[in-house]
Amino acid sequence: MSQKCARLALEDGTVLRGISVGADGESIGEVVFNTSLTGYQEVFTDASYNGQMVVMTNPLIGNYGVNPDDEESRAPSLRGVIVREMSRQPSNFRSCEPLDDYLARHGVVGISGIDTRAVTKLLRVEGSLKGLISTSEDSDEALVEKAKNWEGLGGQDMVKEVSCEEPQLWEQGFNSPFSACFKDNRATERLGEGLEIVAFDYGVKYNILRILYEMGFKVHQVPADTTAEQVRELNPDGVFLSNGPGDPEGLPYAIETIRTLIGEYPIFGICLGHQLTGLALGGRTEKLRFGHHGGNHPVLNTRTGKVEISVQNHCYAVVPDSFESDQVEPYFINLNDQTLEGLYHREFPLFTVQFHPEAAPGPNDFTFLFDDFARMIRSAKPLPAIPEIWESPARV
Repeated sequence: MSQKCARLALEDGTVLRGISVGADGESIGEVVFNTSLTGYQEVFTDASYNGQMVVMTNPLIGNYGVNPDDEESRAPSLRGVIVREMSRQPSNFRSCEPLDDYLARHGVVGISGIDTRAVTKLLRVEGSLKGLISTSEDSDEALVEKAKNWEGLGGQDMVKEVSCEEPQLWEQGFNSPFSACFKDNRATERLGEGLEIVAFDYGVKYNILRILYEMGFKVHQVPADTTAEQVRELNPDGVFLSNGPGDPEGLPYAIETIRTLIGEYPIFGICLGHQLTGLALGGRTEKLRFGHHGGNHPVLNTRTGKVEISVQNHCYAVVPDSFESDQVEPYFINLNDQTLEGLYHREFPLFTVQFHPEAAPGPNDFTFLFDDFARMIRSAKPLPAIPEIWESPARV
């Protein structure tokens, strides 16, 4: 079978030629890289990538195919896939479809056969770049110009494209024997039994909702633009703020709703939910040079002094010491670049994390956060006073 050519054009003038994977056509987005060694299906179906193209640093992608149990959303919403080599004949007993066919079926364009190490090094130096993948006959100059002229993600509302359209009850747990070990460990404690929560869907990953359901919570999944008054009508015991794509400052309606709900309900936020909470508390956010995307990011837990390994996917970060209130405390710190990876409030029952505690790339360091959410709801109090920490971070 003949292979169709494709090109990746970047706003800095770089044009790379390779082999088309997925769908034919043309797509434009922000190019970022992900360092995960496995879990490409979970990466490609993470709605937080809406508007972005993902360079996978692992050179071989697609070798174990795809299957419905590993979906993290109803469909991939990323703008493109960039890989060194695409396996077109997966070898795994769980595989239901080759990744190439899966991407084509969902209209996702991609390119393989290029030097992804060179692209990654370029992004690390220059930062995330606007890019375009095309199978067209347009000139290189025309493709670069299209990439340059794209408006980008700054200030845009990328959530409205991936949020649920109507409120609904989430009633699905883990249905595969190969699911995360959460089902056999903490979920069996059912710490959420008898509690109802509203889960704002900014592009929520299914594994988050599965965990909350397995814990016993009654989960009301609601659209991103749900108002505080609509939350009150549901009369929940707590509020969860999900992950999602894009610039948090492009969601003023969400920021205002969260600001209203703080102090009224116990709140737990993840990723975009963390950033929106930071803005609602009077803080600021900034865009990182190339973001954090991968399954091996070390973070320091300021409450215990321990270092734990996290899964991350974000391009924006909350600026420490930018809050209006002196009651906001850092919870986790990224040990690679010292960015804020979580916060908690000393007066209100509220905490957030920038990373993804529901993901399980090997480590399962952060499942305790879901337990703490349930305990915080039952107590209706802030997290307990900080435990005694180690004398020096050098010991961890």
